[in-house]
Amino acid sequence: MWPKTDLTELLKVEHPIIQAPMAGSATVTLAAGVSNAGGLGSLGYATTPLEKIRENVQALRTATDKPFNLNFFTHSPPKENIEINSRTRDRIRPFYEELGLTDVPEFAETPFGTFDADTLSLLLELKPVVTSFHFGLPGMKMVEALKDYGCVILCTATTVAEARALNEAGVDAIIAQGWEAGGHRGTFDTTYEDFGVGSMALVPQVVDAVDVPVIAAGGIADGRGIAAAFALGARGVQMGTAFLSCPEAEVSDAHRAAIRNATDEDTRLTRAFSGRPARAKNNRYIDAMAEHRTPLPDFPTMYGFSGPLQEQGAERKDSDFQFLLYGQAAGLNRELPAAELVRTLVKDAQNILSK
Repeated sequence: MWPKTDLTELLKVEHPIIQAPMAGSATVTLAAGVSNAGGLGSLGYATTPLEKIRENVQALRTATDKPFNLNFFTHSPPKENIEINSRTRDRIRPFYEELGLTDVPEFAETPFGTFDADTLSLLLELKPVVTSFHFGLPGMKMVEALKDYGCVILCTATTVAEARALNEAGVDAIIAQGWEAGGHRGTFDTTYEDFGVGSMALVPQVVDAVDVPVIAAGGIADGRGIAAAFALGARGVQMGTAFLSCPEAEVSDAHRAAIRNATDEDTRLTRAFSGRPARAKNNRYIDAMAEHRTPLPDFPTMYGFSGPLQEQGAERKDSDFQFLLYGQAAGLNRELPAAELVRTLVKDAQNILSK
């Protein structure tokens, strides 16, 4: 039994463990495994066509009759800046030359858009039990349309101020994402890479500031982390990196090996690949791009410049140019099937909490 059950009752799940959406790495089989084990499986969408989302949801509903979460980015449309583009091209040209690539693109196309009316229409058709957002909320009319059919709305906050704004906007629960978390920070503003609040400091302050359940995220990898989150006042946890070692996760061999051999010092926040701060395994390209703190093209336009480097790095098995996202607690990962991992996390956390 969990100390507080308001989150599990809200999400209609047995255990207060949410598998982070992790666009590109979370799969239908991963989400189904987590949901079938009593947690909340999630699928993250950024570049996925709407018809593919529909197919995935249909497949997920075939694999589980339990609730699941669909997650979407709500970033502002990128702005074109000729000066920044030119400076970025100069900065990364040596890497293109090193990898034998043609010249850096003059202009980079935006690879995907933000949450929009078409996506909302699809959700109103599919009616997921839970929908979550990253980088802030979409327009309030969109949020209200989802809530009108009974959808539970989650959103990420990285500061107390962001959490208060989400609380006032009427979200049902807030994901307090600490500095330790892997992947893109959910911050509303694209702050510098060296700014952030750790989970131990962030979670209790968010708990004190809002009147909805708080979900702790960042640096939580085992039962000890889950128990600690409850001690800080959270009603549950969201875990991403821990699930990347599951066989159901869609990660490259290089990514899986990096996590298998991870230490607490492996990662840093970087804008070098996407244009927004994201925690990934540090490498030579990331270090070089961080030497001069100058603006980069907006998210996700920066992918248009860094994408060829990633593709060629993967082809050459050169880790200096791969965007391997994971958090600071990856060294605690266990390579277990998703359902078995959930059961292990529940057992370990409840053993600690019972004492």
